[in-house]
Amino acid sequence: MSTSVTAAPGDKSSMDYADQIKPSEEVSSTQSVNSLMKVESQAQLPPRSEYEILKAQLAENPRNPEAWQRLVDAAEASREMDKISETYDVLLDQYPNTAVAQMRYINHFLSHESTFDKAEELFKKFLKPSPCVELWGLYLTYVRRLNPAASRRDIVKASYEFALNHVGQDKDSGSIWADYLEFLKSGETATTWEEEQKVVSLRKAYHRAVQIPLENAERLWRDLEAFEMGVNKITAKKFMYDLCPAQIRARTVLQQLKTHLGPLNASNPRQLYLPLLPKFDTSERTLVSKWKAYLRWEESNPLGIEDKDQETLFLQLQGIYQKAITQMRYYPEIWFMAYTWMNRVGKHNKAVQIIKAGLEANPSSYSLTFAYAEVLEIKKDIPAVHELYKKFLNTLQANLDLLEQSQSKSFLSSNGSVAPGNQPHSEAQSLSPDLQKHRTEYGLVWIMYMRFGQRAEGVKSLRGIFGQARKQRWTPWEVYEAAAMMEYHCSKDTSVASRIFEKGLDCFRNELEFVLCYLGFLISINNENNARALFEQSILTFPPEQARPLWDRWACYEYQYGDLEASLKLEKRMAEVYASGAFIVLHCSMVWLND
Repeated sequence: MSTSVTAAPGDKSSMDYADQIKPSEEVSSTQSVNSLMKVESQAQLPPRSEYEILKAQLAENPRNPEAWQRLVDAAEASREMDKISETYDVLLDQYPNTAVAQMRYINHFLSHESTFDKAEELFKKFLKPSPCVELWGLYLTYVRRLNPAASRRDIVKASYEFALNHVGQDKDSGSIWADYLEFLKSGETATTWEEEQKVVSLRKAYHRAVQIPLENAERLWRDLEAFEMGVNKITAKKFMYDLCPAQIRARTVLQQLKTHLGPLNASNPRQLYLPLLPKFDTSERTLVSKWKAYLRWEESNPLGIEDKDQETLFLQLQGIYQKAITQMRYYPEIWFMAYTWMNRVGKHNKAVQIIKAGLEANPSSYSLTFAYAEVLEIKKDIPAVHELYKKFLNTLQANLDLLEQSQSKSFLSSNGSVAPGNQPHSEAQSLSPDLQKHRTEYGLVWIMYMRFGQRAEGVKSLRGIFGQARKQRWTPWEVYEAAAMMEYHCSKDTSVASRIFEKGLDCFRNELEFVLCYLGFLISINNENNARALFEQSILTFPPEQARPLWDRWACYEYQYGDLEASLKLEKRMAEVYASGAFIVLHCSMVWLND
């Protein structure tokens, strides 16, 4: 392969070449000068701001929390509302439901009444899916500020009820409950009936609050007791007695809740927390386990919420799962738990929304991809399944290429020579364990894709998908074996299956596991001649210590189904190759006797 080397400007060889330019080369020379002038002109442009540099970096690598933090700081420092709005919009596209970012964004529009419309627009966008008590508290502050008149108390009350229906079961919502109770107490009454209605509203709110594991549960219990005693000392004792078991249970659950949540809180709730990409080390695996244990505990309904209040339980768990997938954004297991739970409670459309959002955050997730493929297949959306698998395979292939490049650079730095990078991987013998593992998983996706094709569209689709797989350099031997066995079991065609194995042998002759699978297949279809030929060829391919499983497999076949002469001949050959050949003979004989 020829290579061209261009001398750098100012280099002597470059100057010598310029002296030798002929008249016919003046056009290209002029173009070079013009290009040089353009470069110099660009070099005179003002340097990009930190904000522009960070935006460019995040366009290349959007999963960089530190760069996002700096971009937000740079936007805030500029005091330009267009820039601030743009920054928060793109940040919240990358990290949806990040409550601190949402509140900071909204606060920019709460300073002046002229910008309240924008604040309301953001509240409508952020509130309903948010489990954040602080965001709902900000909304209630805004509502009370907007509706200070006594004539508009119904609007404020409805807003409190709306907020408490969404986040009132959160242990940190005690401040909202306390504010709501004070709001109810502050209402003026002009008639006895209005006073009675006020008492009823207060009692209802108190009774709801004291049965929830709130941080300020004990204070609310004391306030309730004082309130009831002030209304009627006789009925007070009955109300308090009836509520006591639920209140005790709530306090017990609060302690359990604190135990679960202690290790899970990522940061100060007032700080902007953006999740990092996981390394899946021991500490992170432990964190995932604790999250899963906590979510299972919440699903068990520790408060014993009754069937008639199932909507309350649903909203509570929905908020809990929303917190989990926001904080653990890059852990597919948590998304899958949320999807499974949502399906289990019959919210299938919401379940699909969760799994789609999970795939946006984790495009390399096997569990989420397979689950979504199943959803689409059930809906008979066959083209969408094809598109999903192709997109997933492209993602995995790109990941394999990046991993190979990374390991090649490491190889180069440690050995001072270029690692083999573009050879067909069917012949590669030096793949790292990590690369080999990812390659095998990549093959699993092709196998799942082929199974789908066979299931949904028949053998023609299976063959088309396998044809695509054969063209990919990362396709492992398992895909060939799976395709062959599908042909054998689904189309009952041993000849097609055998041809696939033969094609695989061309690529994976040095893969012992593949050769063993092919040998076992030939034996299973009673093709003794080709099985014997494969065995004889293969034991020459591998050194004796690697070929041992082939000898064992063929010995068992001969002892069970061959004649005495062939068995004795094989024993002699094995004794020549392996010092422990007698053990193999005894072992295979025992297998034969047991059969």
